[in-house]
Amino acid sequence: MAARRTGLTASPDPAFDRFASMVRNVLKVPVALVSLVEADRQVFPGALGLADPWQQQRQTPLSHSFCRHVVDSAQPLVIEDARTDPRVTGNLAITDLNVVGYAGMPLTDETGRVLGSLCAIDTVPRQWTAAELALLADLAAACSDSLQLRITTTSARQHQDRADAQAARSRLLLRASTALAATSTADDVVDAVRQLVTGTLDPAYVGVSVLDRSGRVNLRSGLQLPSRVAERWNRYTRGAATPSALATRTGVPVLLPDMAAVHALTPDAAETFLEMGWQSGASVPLPGPDGPVGALTFVWKQQYRLDDAEQTVLAALAGYVAQALQRADYLFSRENAAAVLQKAMLSDLPDAPPFELAARYEPAARGDHVGGDWYDAVQLEPRHLALVIGDVTGHDMRAAAQMGRLRSKLRLLLVDRNESPSGLLRRLDTATRVLGDPITATATLALLSPEPGGADGYRLHWSNAGHPSPVVASGGAASTLTGHDPLLGAGPRISRHSHTRHLPPGATLLFYTDGLLEVRSHTLEEFDARQRDLHDRLAGADGVPLDDLLERLYEEFAGDDHEDDVALLAVRLPPGPGGA
Repeated sequence: MAARRTGLTASPDPAFDRFASMVRNVLKVPVALVSLVEADRQVFPGALGLADPWQQQRQTPLSHSFCRHVVDSAQPLVIEDARTDPRVTGNLAITDLNVVGYAGMPLTDETGRVLGSLCAIDTVPRQWTAAELALLADLAAACSDSLQLRITTTSARQHQDRADAQAARSRLLLRASTALAATSTADDVVDAVRQLVTGTLDPAYVGVSVLDRSGRVNLRSGLQLPSRVAERWNRYTRGAATPSALATRTGVPVLLPDMAAVHALTPDAAETFLEMGWQSGASVPLPGPDGPVGALTFVWKQQYRLDDAEQTVLAALAGYVAQALQRADYLFSRENAAAVLQKAMLSDLPDAPPFELAARYEPAARGDHVGGDWYDAVQLEPRHLALVIGDVTGHDMRAAAQMGRLRSKLRLLLVDRNESPSGLLRRLDTATRVLGDPITATATLALLSPEPGGADGYRLHWSNAGHPSPVVASGGAASTLTGHDPLLGAGPRISRHSHTRHLPPGATLLFYTDGLLEVRSHTLEEFDARQRDLHDRLAGADGVPLDDLLERLYEEFAGDDHEDDVALLAVRLPPGPGGA
């Protein structure tokens, strides 16, 4: 394992071939090697003078290794005539590689662990002089330095690769939450998952299977298979030995890295694997409230072994898929469609320390009990938070569908673009218009980030497209974040502006939709009075848990008979160094 940290293996490496060349030229020997010892072989990233096939293969079994004695003893090994030296008598390198005279100096990593040796080899008996051994030791020390640098470089590259892979997995799950939230049928779900994993896992087939009420497995991704195969697995018993049935039955992932595993664990599926040219697969259970409700299956046309991180991603993806499938099934029933759709459109708030977050949505008391109000929060990076509140005109299924499309577009822009709030809203307006999806809505987009230079508090950047102004409360006072631009969808080439404000530690920020305060029968003066009351309630809310605060505000200002949808989003900044 220590040798493999170098990233070197049984193939030529120009840097270590140069070390072998220096040894060969300086000591005037026919063969010189940079040899690293692994568990069952020695490899030669540097080698000159070996006879074929050894020079081409760059490796031997340990039965041919003098270098292993250097590693075991952590000392130089100097042999005048290997044919008569009891330390190596019987070593196959004597006859197969014609090793007679041998001098090997230890090669070490940064901890002093011996990884192999720098070897000078003669094909006849050789009396090594002190000067020759001193030169070889100096070259070995330089070669060790190169190995240690290679270890550092390889470790840094692997660390960066792991970081890049983690970022890619995070982006995949963020895209999954957005893409699957917009699906309404099982076919939509399958298409979305296949598009999400293209370019990362790259499976040959993505399968979705669910349990019906009788406990049989139903294939929901048959359109992606030849009809004869789809018909074979359209509906079958849960006790079958297939990847989907086994994952559903046991509730644990089924990993099939090769055909041997397919035959051993899921023999009923082996014929289909052979027919389709698949070589490996994996199936993860779709979680439900009372146990697995089905399985999400991937197959590949080559051997593929999922690592731990990939298994974690698939488990999380299976959770999204399960929710999306349940939503799709509920949408077939009109009496459940409204509630399920609205819940799917509203994101779960992220766990975004050091911020405290809370949100609430309540549909209008009358109508479809679903509407176009929404809130959103996306943690872009540690201590950087995007906050969104918006309202598409109407509180019916059409408004909810429009809201979902608008919210999804904005989420993708937040992830893909590092721009000002006004720039992002401008792009959202343009995308909606160019895609032929006219939507009229109000919205506020705010970006919360640490003050530069390590100052206390946070910097808030926001842009308001015709939406009720957010309120910030701190130190027993509340104020409005002023500045309005026209609403979204008002027309092309709208001028939009970003605003900036410092928020002190412990400040509370409230976003809300107009349903919280507006009552059709009220006059403008009455509305202004309700706004002042809202400020008073927030000013006195220091230390009140945000969930409790939103409950109080909803009960006092909207109540159970409110005329419009209500969405509330609150964020509280961490206290300063001396705070509670």
